[in-house]
This record gives sequence, structure tokens and C-alpha cells, in this order.
Amino acid sequence: MLLLAFDTATPAVTAAVHDGRAVLAEAFQVDARRHGELLLPAVDRVLREAGVDKHRLTGIAVGVGPGPYTGLRVGLVTAAALGDALGIPVHGVCTLDAIAHQARAEGLTGPFTVATDARRKEVYWASYDEAGARTEGPAVDRPAELDGAARSVGAGALLHPDAFPGAGGPEHVSAGALAAFAAAELAAGRELLPCVPLYLRRPDAQVPAGYKAVLPA
Repeated sequence: MLLLAFDTATPAVTAAVHDGRAVLAEAFQVDARRHGELLLPAVDRVLREAGVDKHRLTGIAVGVGPGPYTGLRVGLVTAAALGDALGIPVHGVCTLDAIAHQARAEGLTGPFTVATDARRKEVYWASYDEAGARTEGPAVDRPAELDGAARSVGAGALLHPDAFPGAGGPEHVSAGALAAFAAAELAAGRELLPCVPLYLRRPDAQVPAGYKAVLPA
């Protein structure tokens, strides 16, 4: 197994190469406005640092969100294009699951909630049990509408301490954690998600309800 993994569902632009046992190289940069500019250079850098030719890759793991439309589509379109060009499968991973996997790897115990910033005073969230398995979500809600979790991680939790007391890191997703999660799931024979975005809400842009006539009747 030789996976290229990346995610653009949060303000972090992150990429990694994983050989099925460990992360060989990883890049991470927080810049919510430059996903399109930063992703491919990050992919090129981790491939070079890992000493891996892209034609040796056996698959791509990409974060499918939930996340804002503009950033999320950068990662998904890139994954689909690379997978098609290289003739390798593209595996989708819920970004919240990757953050949860990292939190568990860093020592978090017991049930917990992952919450990322959904803007508009809302969070994308999911809950996990003591084994790290998702029990609820993903969903998007106002923090005040959620039951306070004993433990919580993620940028959304850190932004709303009243709703998520004692929130901590990881703040954003790591492609290394996403790759490790995907590698473990694939090795266990479990299917991952399709390369389809988890937007969870309608886009801001709407088709006008009516049009003015511009041609004579």
C-alpha cells in the first residue's frame, strides 16, 4: 500500500504519503484563502520528500468534509483528476473522522466530540465513543443547540468555549492522520467513502426565483 492523502475541508492545506505502516512525509499550512494555490505544491513536496514517484501510488485518500464549498472542492477535484490520470482508486474520508483518529493517537480517551468551524456561528460536528468509532453525525448546528460534550476537539470547539468547555486540539485535520485512518480501514477490508463532498447545507448562491423578460412577447 502506498497512499497519497490530502485535505482542504478546513483552513489547513495538508498532504501526506503513507506506506501502510507509517507516514513517510507530510506538509501542513493554514491559509483559508489559498487552497487552490497551495495544494499541488504540497503534494509535489511530500512525494519528493518521501522519494515516491506518483506512478507507484496505489491509491489516493481525500477528505470529503464536511467543509465550506470553496475550499472543499479544490481537494476533491484534484483527487478525482489525479486518480483518473494515474488509474488508481480514490477513497473518501470524513474529515471529522480523521481529526478524531488523530486525537485518539495523541492520547485522548473516553467519548468525545469533534467540531470544526462552519462559519455563520455554526459548527460541523460528530460524536465518537471510547473506542473512537463515530456514534452521531456528521451534522451542522449552532453550538448552543448541542449537548455539551465532556471532551471536545477541533477549531469549532475552540471557537465556542461556552458550548464546548475544556476544548482542545488537534485544531485542524492532519493529512498524516487521514492517511493512517484510511490505511487502517483499507487493511481491515472496510470500504471508505466515495469522492463526493459532504456539504451538509445548501450553497449561498441561489437561482433567482423570477426573470425579467428581455425579448418582446
